[in-house]
Amino acid sequence: MKNINPARSGVKLQTLKGFRDFLPKEARKRQYVANILIKVFESYGFEPLETPALEYEEILLGKYGEEGDKLMYRFEDLGKRKVALRYDQTVPLARVIAQYQNDLPMPFKRYQIQNVWRAENTQRGRYREFLQCDADIVGSSSPFSDAEIITVAADSLKKLGFKNFKILVNDRSVFSSFDKFGSLPEKDLSIVVKAIDKLKKIGEEKVLDELIRNGIEKERATYILQALREKKPTPQINEILDSLKKLGLSENEIEFLPTLARGLDYYTGMIFEVEIDGYTAGSVAGGGRYDNLIGLFAKKLVPAVGFAFGFDRLIETMDALSLFPQNLITTKVLVTIFSNDLKEKSFEIYQKVRNENINCEIYLDENTPLEKQLKYADKKGIPYAIIIGPEEAKNNTVTLKNLKTGEQKITDLEQITKQLGTSN
Repeated sequence: MKNINPARSGVKLQTLKGFRDFLPKEARKRQYVANILIKVFESYGFEPLETPALEYEEILLGKYGEEGDKLMYRFEDLGKRKVALRYDQTVPLARVIAQYQNDLPMPFKRYQIQNVWRAENTQRGRYREFLQCDADIVGSSSPFSDAEIITVAADSLKKLGFKNFKILVNDRSVFSSFDKFGSLPEKDLSIVVKAIDKLKKIGEEKVLDELIRNGIEKERATYILQALREKKPTPQINEILDSLKKLGLSENEIEFLPTLARGLDYYTGMIFEVEIDGYTAGSVAGGGRYDNLIGLFAKKLVPAVGFAFGFDRLIETMDALSLFPQNLITTKVLVTIFSNDLKEKSFEIYQKVRNENINCEIYLDENTPLEKQLKYADKKGIPYAIIIGPEEAKNNTVTLKNLKTGEQKITDLEQITKQLGTSN
């Protein structure tokens, strides 16, 4: 095969805008967060689900509103099929429920951690390919299901180390009716929700301009903004809030916010978002009830409620608040090879350490100077190195070197495995 030099061929080595590589240091953080989320989800009885990256275009199109359709990656494949990359994980879930409804227990509780794609302008906390972590309950219309979904989100944040966060809750029905003007026409409801969704980001004056620009009369638009702020929790929200208290959430963790909108068209009832003190790029989680979406595929009413974490925002916030453990290195010790004559002894020690279920690796080139092997371990962040020189081999001992402090001691293998098994 002909070798190609990228520099000579003119290939520019870079990722697409909005797409990223994750080197081990960052990938370990992502794995750490995902593992905690999975543990929390499964502790509440949620089961894993995976769906394809590609769906038929008609499955996804028209489910997210006009803006969602614009941001969706759509194309024709080699078989002339119109397909689209997964925009979120809720619509694919709806398709799964309809397709396998006779095979799934109801209520069906699932979590899903996979990438989604949106062709939007990149900014802090927003990318074109990103990981979403969803948890949903399908088949239950009980307010207790809504409360449990919110509890799962709160419990996940606490397990990740967050202490100061606020769960903002609303009901989509508050947008449907205003005393002075009565119910909003269906065509205006989507306009109002999408504009109000931008309230915190662009301010009241620009929201008002957007409402008027999209056909809402100025008097009515002004009244809507004023009346929304004065709305009280609906009976459904009061029941959910009461359940949340019974599930252990404190009053300072939950707030009814009548101007909370969430722009996706498929929400039908309770909606919520989670904001964290000190993080200004937006909410780190959001979701709500979407009782009509699955029925588009299943041809019958199937109630559902769920939420998704913005995975990248979680990572950014945990970095900013120093919530990651200092040592996320997976390898605890490097077994060095002192010389070609002693490599068999290193192999023996390496296997014994592995048999103790301690993550370790052996240096892969027996002709490399010891100093270079230790530099390799240090650069990789491995905290310890085992050295077996002539004296250690003769006395059936090893030298354990702490690469952070430089301290080293000669000891037997049993003591080393005890230390490595308990050290951080």
